[in-house]
Amino acid sequence: MKKDFVELSKEWFNKQAPVYDDTNTILYSKYGKISCENIYNYLKDKKYEKLLDIGCGTGYLIDMLAKDYVAEFTGLDLSPEMIKQANNKNIKNAKFVEGRSDEIPFEDNTFNIITCSQSFHHYPDTDKAMQEAKRVLKPGGLYILSDTGVGPFKMLGVKVDDFIYRHFSNTGDCNVSYMEKTIKDMERNGFMIVKAEKVTTFIYTVIGKKK
Repeated sequence: MKKDFVELSKEWFNKQAPVYDDTNTILYSKYGKISCENIYNYLKDKKYEKLLDIGCGTGYLIDMLAKDYVAEFTGLDLSPEMIKQANNKNIKNAKFVEGRSDEIPFEDNTFNIITCSQSFHHYPDTDKAMQEAKRVLKPGGLYILSDTGVGPFKMLGVKVDDFIYRHFSNTGDCNVSYMEKTIKDMERNGFMIVKAEKVTTFIYTVIGKKK
């Protein structure tokens, strides 16, 4: 029977939500915090009015940003329990909405910045997710994607990890990638790459601009 990765991800993160921020391990928030710190440092000198964080989880990144910047922040996540945790933080100028990355519930050309940290590998249709991000970005807006990949193993790692995740894992992981492939995917979906970096051996960040 074919797995429903969206439902698996929702179940996985619903269970994690109450202790996610305080459990600093690989399967919980460790890599997410690394990606959030990387994104925060990139954005600290940027000016923007509206930011959308896709796969926002507990609102960790938005909480960091809202303490230093005045903007309108929106978090989107498919896990209602994660959204509950985010709302409990009472972050200034922030709202959190339940929804999917491939069906973003906002109008075209709405946001200056879209961030996506450590959730992209849970997306069954990554092209649709990128296309939706582009749709709701304003012209010239930035799409900042930070995720865990297979590092130097590239295609071999993708094949091995895809087999393991798709057949044995119940975490909702379904899209293992690496920086070079993500760059090509973003370019194919209409983004101009403005920056790409390896944050750690396995974590990378790619930033694309809507043409």
